[in-house]
Amino acid sequence: MLAKITSKNQLTLPKAAVQAVGAAEYFDVAVREGQIVLTPVRIQRGDAVRAKLAALDLTEADVADAVRWARSRGAAPRAAEPVAEYKTGGARGGKPVARKKPARGR
Repeated sequence: MLAKITSKNQLTLPKAAVQAVGAAEYFDVAVREGQIVLTPVRIQRGDAVRAKLAALDLTEADVADAVRWARSRGAAPRAAEPVAEYKTGGARGGKPVARKKPARGR
């Protein structure tokens, strides 16, 4: 099988080659003895989550504690700013009104 690389280093794999190894969205690329070797990689979302948890050094117990905390009554969502501090009133609900500068005489 023959494949041509474009000026942007893009390569279209022959359909027969892809069917032989199974469809994959990602490939591991390696160079061995002057040859480019593509190996299909099937990325699982669960694997990505587990990798992130491992990078953060979080255990299953930490995740269980976080879920328990989130489901508890004391974990009500909080706004970034207290709503009571917003000013109300007027037709625009207390928002400042943009005013145009008077035009200078021409």
